[in-house]
Amino acid sequence: MSEAVIETTDLRRNFGDVEAVRGVDLVVEPGEIYGFLGPNGAGKSTVVKMLTTLLKPSGGSARVLGLDVATQANQIRLRIGAALQDASLDQKQSGREILRVQGQLYGLTATEIDQRIDELRSVIEFDAIDRWVGTYSGGMERRLDLAASLIHNPDLLFLDEPTTGLDPTSRAEVWEEVRRLNADFGTTIFLTTQYLEEADELADRVGIINAGTIVGEGPPGDLKRTVGSDVIQVRLAEGSDRQGAYDAVVGLDTVDHVDQGPRGLLISVKNGASAVSPVAIALDGAGVSVTDLTLRTPTLDDVFLELTGDRIEVAA
Repeated sequence: MSEAVIETTDLRRNFGDVEAVRGVDLVVEPGEIYGFLGPNGAGKSTVVKMLTTLLKPSGGSARVLGLDVATQANQIRLRIGAALQDASLDQKQSGREILRVQGQLYGLTATEIDQRIDELRSVIEFDAIDRWVGTYSGGMERRLDLAASLIHNPDLLFLDEPTTGLDPTSRAEVWEEVRRLNADFGTTIFLTTQYLEEADELADRVGIINAGTIVGEGPPGDLKRTVGSDVIQVRLAEGSDRQGAYDAVVGLDTVDHVDQGPRGLLISVKNGASAVSPVAIALDGAGVSVTDLTLRTPTLDDVFLELTGDRIEVAA
């Protein structure tokens, strides 16, 4: 097996008395898209900053491309690309100027930079490359930042919440570029996100982080199967007895697990087709008024709820 691209053992980071990262163990293999999923404040960006050598660990160890983040930071920086959450682009430079400067910082010649810009045509909004960045949309800026992180053809790319704040169209464009980079060039990508659909759509494996620790890890499909094969979502009429509804279904043979939400129940079952009828009959028998009953497959949010007892709330 090839050497892991990222490997951490008991990785920790404190800010005074606050434990932001509390013992993270990670292994990312060559060619993977690894999705690091969690809510705001879970520790995602702090882990990325340690792996990209912007922060020193308070404890534990981390190796990136076989190099130690604490003692070999300079060698790591030459071999990785990073498009971080709070990256800022000079609004009075053109896209081409920003890419040229980035290439020069990595020691590329003018000819090499021009070649790389041409190779990155599909990433950039190429018709706008000579316009000031101040005229770009949010999606165009994100794609330019992605191109800048790739100008030196890195072995490993870090994307820290790359689509936060983007409209659905721009988000889909970034997803397409991430897939293409991985498929066409074999680029290993470490992607942090708070968007469940993004992790589900892009990642080969997902690590779920909560309160500074990894609470679950695996391919998205495998993680969702741990919750149950199907989920019955029950929306109760206003004023209905939620506890009574819970009591009516929790003991059914076809039911694995029941969670109470603000508007109803989320019921994990092994076989949705055979479970819907007993659930509906039990609720009717208990006199519970139901406005909607939907059968669906589990989501990563259901996994997060199962592992943490809470749901991921995405900031607007």
